[in-house]
Amino acid sequence: MNNKGLVLAILLLTGLALGCARKPATTSSAPAPSGAATTSRAMNAAPAGSGTRPASATTPTNPGRSTSAATARPAPSEFLPVAELRDVHFDFDKYAIRPDDAAILDKNAGWLKAHANDLLLIEGHCDERGTNEYNVALGERRAQATLNYLVAQGVATRRITIVSYGEERPQCADHTEDCWAKNRRAHFLVKPQ
Repeated sequence: MNNKGLVLAILLLTGLALGCARKPATTSSAPAPSGAATTSRAMNAAPAGSGTRPASATTPTNPGRSTSAATARPAPSEFLPVAELRDVHFDFDKYAIRPDDAAILDKNAGWLKAHANDLLLIEGHCDERGTNEYNVALGERRAQATLNYLVAQGVATRRITIVSYGEERPQCADHTEDCWAKNRRAHFLVKPQ
């Protein structure tokens, strides 16, 4: 089996292991920038294909405890877009990486490996259909699937943070399938370390 086939098989198995929860995972107790997003720091992520979620994605943060600089969640406002990192898109109600988007992620991974001092923020987005809670959870699964793919391509997990905005930050406001397809995406922002 070639590398792309293996990666797709791993992603499929990971997706089956994660299931389709209707309630978003609690990933942080701190308020998110838009009020509806959840954020995860990929500090303790399991290897791609292990079938387990990162501990940080399922363990809520205790607001009464101070966090060290090594585990502190970076502020999304500190990250900036980079023209070389292209968004990937998803099918309706799905978070599997499509073959055309895998090629985009391969190029993104190459850029990230060449810029090893940059931190990466992956934003998960959805279209407006579905409840806010469901879309935040789906956006997180999309960001996590994207993270898993990049890690499989050799990008260090410790550099990556994910956030889900659900339907709260649409790229297009029309109520058409073409517009909704633009909103179902993972978006990339970077910050120098």
